[in-house]
Amino acid sequence: MSPTLLSFAFALALAASLMVKFWLSTRQIRHVAAHRDAVPAAFAGSVTLAAHQKAADYTIARSRFGLLALAFNAAVLLGWTLLGGLHALNGWVLELSGALPEGWRTMGYQLGLVGAFVLIGSLLDLPWEMWSTFRIEQAFGFNRTTLRLYLADMLKGLAVGVLLGLPIVALILWLMGAAGPLWWLWAWLAWVGFQLLVMVLYPTVIAPLFNKFEPLTDAALKERVERLMARCGFAAKGLFVMDGSRRSAHGNAYFSGFGPAKRVVFFDTLLTKLNGGEVEAVLAHELGHFKHRHITKRIALMFAMSLAGFALLGWLAEAPAFYAGLGVRPSLGAPNDALALILFLLAGPVFGFFVTPLAAHFSRRDEFQADAYARAQASGAALSSALLKLHEDNAGTLTPDPVYARFYYSHPPAAERLAALAT
Repeated sequence: MSPTLLSFAFALALAASLMVKFWLSTRQIRHVAAHRDAVPAAFAGSVTLAAHQKAADYTIARSRFGLLALAFNAAVLLGWTLLGGLHALNGWVLELSGALPEGWRTMGYQLGLVGAFVLIGSLLDLPWEMWSTFRIEQAFGFNRTTLRLYLADMLKGLAVGVLLGLPIVALILWLMGAAGPLWWLWAWLAWVGFQLLVMVLYPTVIAPLFNKFEPLTDAALKERVERLMARCGFAAKGLFVMDGSRRSAHGNAYFSGFGPAKRVVFFDTLLTKLNGGEVEAVLAHELGHFKHRHITKRIALMFAMSLAGFALLGWLAEAPAFYAGLGVRPSLGAPNDALALILFLLAGPVFGFFVTPLAAHFSRRDEFQADAYARAQASGAALSSALLKLHEDNAGTLTPDPVYARFYYSHPPAAERLAALAT
């Protein structure tokens, strides 16, 4: 593999992905704007013009903001790679690590490099995240988080990231240096174990750090939900209401946990917007994903793709051209495992972007199957009504650009979902 060829391939893939992203986003903006002044005929009796226009304006605002963020992120990626940013950071961290005790120097340098890279990336992303929350979401009435709560969440997230992320990164780096040619297989097994552990810990340990979870107290709704789960042969550890309204006006419901630790969680905002039949239908849709084993299949696919990724990294980490082609000169007196890991995480999404429409296609297929299951187990009319309310309350556009939707949408557009439910 030639460094020049890799540099060219990376630059070409980045340019191609940028052009596709800009083309799709501008299509979406133009299409939504062109249909802003009239409610689609299929929704004329159920969606007001004001709600339709709010959804259009919200979609356009987020898309325009996304274009700016896209250009910025591309510049940052070039800065890290071909323009030498990661190489400079590596040299700085390597120099500082010389002051560490001998036994701590190697791992300290590698963890320091990963930590510095993550910290700088987070600081670069912070203004964009805050603008999205406190300007765009605020302007359309969705944001309910305060600056104090936002900062508290950020600090908690940092603490969780250090407590959980640092050990698994350290383990992977150690395996890269000590486990021989098949280190990537052992690292993959460690990563799989870590992911399964997080799935178990998330409902009872991690999520309560950020939100309050109270048992569902609405007796009628609880009985209705329990009857539905009994019909579907589904068991959960509990039914809970989450205080999502502390941060956002958006509503949702989800399952969390793994195996017997699964919980059913409703956002409090969802329960204020939907009636009992609609909540039942939304939950039946989520149960449809479990019935069709969508969650299990996605986890299995994630693990299979990660295995391929670790195997590829195992090959690339031994190729000097991999570093030089992405703007970094490998260290001669220190291990390059952290460099290889960071470069792989930077370059991988650029090449992986082109499978986005395939992943979106299969996700939409799963959503149609879950909708059909909900219609059979609850009420198709109630699910249609719930979807309309959620689209309106979340300002989801009813008129997305068809090409944009086919490329990106993990859920079918509202018109397609409602038409399928009506057949």
